[in-house]
Amino acid sequence: MKTINKFKEYGKGLVRAVQCAPWSLATNLGLYKGAGPEIQFIAEDADWSIRWDGEGIRRGLVCKNSPTFDLVKSPHNIAHRVVHFGSQYRWESWAPYISKTNANVVSFFHGKPSDGPEVERHIENFIRYEPKAKKIIVSNTLVQTRLVKWGISQSKIVKIPIGVDVHKYRSQCKYGSEDIRKKLGIGQDVTLVGSFQKDGNGWGEGLNPKLIKGPDIFLSVVEGLSAYRDIHVLLTGPARGYVIEGLKKLKIPFTHRYPSSVDALARLYRALDLYLITSREEGGPKGLIESMSAGVPVVSTYVGMAPDLIKDGINGAITAVDDIEGLIEKSMETLSLSSDAKKRRNDQAYRQVLQCDWKTVAHEHLEKVYMPVMREIKIS
Repeated sequence: MKTINKFKEYGKGLVRAVQCAPWSLATNLGLYKGAGPEIQFIAEDADWSIRWDGEGIRRGLVCKNSPTFDLVKSPHNIAHRVVHFGSQYRWESWAPYISKTNANVVSFFHGKPSDGPEVERHIENFIRYEPKAKKIIVSNTLVQTRLVKWGISQSKIVKIPIGVDVHKYRSQCKYGSEDIRKKLGIGQDVTLVGSFQKDGNGWGEGLNPKLIKGPDIFLSVVEGLSAYRDIHVLLTGPARGYVIEGLKKLKIPFTHRYPSSVDALARLYRALDLYLITSREEGGPKGLIESMSAGVPVVSTYVGMAPDLIKDGINGAITAVDDIEGLIEKSMETLSLSSDAKKRRNDQAYRQVLQCDWKTVAHEHLEKVYMPVMREIKIS
């Protein structure tokens, strides 16, 4: 199987090389100066997290006197432009072949060699191609520190949080939890715990778990909570099969929805009593900043942006990675807060997460990354 996968990767690389070759040749001969927006964001094909990031930056730049910006799927014909690879994996796959006239920007969200052999190989390649990148964007202090330890220059790394439409999530507060639960067919007397993410490998059922997302920890925590409360789990996102099968075995009721818009997703948050993040490794996650924006109490492991945003016991709760008992304890403490204490905590969370609003995040991309890079390669 490993040999087959190596041949597949070699074949994909060959296809990319063939795609890029004529454009690079034309560029090198001075026959092609590039086309399209000054900044081009390379998104994944799937309508999921990375594409949403690009769309968020684009929306945030609309009202500014900013360079032209758009999303594209492939960088093979881009020349003399700023190319922002929204995924470190897209960067790894294209870096050897793309035009040297571009100024490359890469978002690195998460990953460490101990996450597994595939991630270890990816990181080795990422470090190998790092000299080709002008800037590397990270979303949190944990990853920023990690990249510096790997030998990447601090001057190349820019920390910008993952964005969220804070006000859109906050505006859904006008919808009552009771009405939303009624539409979902969920009782008013249950404790509704949310997990809105993708934690299975691939884009199918997701029966093979993505363990860095902690789906096994999530199941253990909700099982522990069910000894004290009548728990119902609300899931969103693709590839949730592992968690769904686990909840069935535990006989914990659940509802799975795949909202088609940000408004619909924000309303689902309004139905929750608690949002749980049980990951072992994260870049964000988006569920953290979405729940803080929506006024939902959050309990998280010490991953991603959580240490940067959560002040334990003030605007949320945070525990060590893999600390099942700690997650259960923090969840019970959070659920037991008085209405006034919950409001104070949620208000503090809202004030903290404002720094992640897309307008602010897009401006940081423009001022800290795009404009300096454009000046360097004389794009204007």
